[in-house]
Amino acid sequence: MRIAPVQHDPATLALYGALFDACFPGAGKFTPAYLTWLYAANPDGPAVGMDAWDGERLAAHYVCIPARAWVEGREVPVLLSLNTATHPDYQGKGLFTKLAAATFEAGAAAGFDGVYGVANANSTPGFVRKLGFQLVRPLEARVGLGKLAHGPKAPAAQLSFERSWSPQALAWRCANPHNPVARKSSGEREQFYAPAFGLKLPAYAELPALAGADTGVDASAPLSPLRLYLGLAPDANSSYWNYPSIPRRLRPSPLNLIYRSFVPRVSALDPSRLQFSFLDFDAY
Repeated sequence: MRIAPVQHDPATLALYGALFDACFPGAGKFTPAYLTWLYAANPDGPAVGMDAWDGERLAAHYVCIPARAWVEGREVPVLLSLNTATHPDYQGKGLFTKLAAATFEAGAAAGFDGVYGVANANSTPGFVRKLGFQLVRPLEARVGLGKLAHGPKAPAAQLSFERSWSPQALAWRCANPHNPVARKSSGEREQFYAPAFGLKLPAYAELPALAGADTGVDASAPLSPLRLYLGLAPDANSSYWNYPSIPRRLRPSPLNLIYRSFVPRVSALDPSRLQFSFLDFDAY
């Protein structure tokens, strides 16, 4: 089995799409347009990852995408752990663990500070036990009305983790061809929303307005007053009085923020000082 870095050319992206179709029949997400957008068009950099090849046959694939984040007072490059697939003929051989370990070694060598992701209840133990991730904190899952009621936003440099969005990266994020994110201005805040679970209930997030930011996404669709919040806010200024928690028995699967540092200065994230939203991962 040959382990090699992921590629971003159209022919290889087509092979990735075929692997995803074999592993996740009916998903309908991994189109050429989507994979080109995700792997090659990200303004923070092309996808980083590894493939396992059995001769000319693609056996397994794992990829992260670059991002910028504030981590314990510094704005640094990080990786977001995303797609993994192992062809049914090669499952049970530990390929994902090998590809992930090789990816993180390459990421650390390339200067990334660490890797974060959002894992469900089934995959979290593997990331923690086999790959050395910290289970930082389960995401809040809430349904509410109107704007978020959090207090004044803490400066990013005082947080343990917050994604750093440039206007270019935010425009790219909103242009997801599989599920575009709409944006509305609301004073000093920007409102972002995208369809969730195939319902009219939108996933919802807010960010401070970025000077000169233009996502280029049509936000003419009305924003429902009833909204889904998936994320985290610092304990010191979080308030969810208008967003009650979804009972755990009604959630498809609890989602956990996970993190692995590549640098000695950060051993673990502080769960009480996190700013996180659906924009920061790949659910919608």
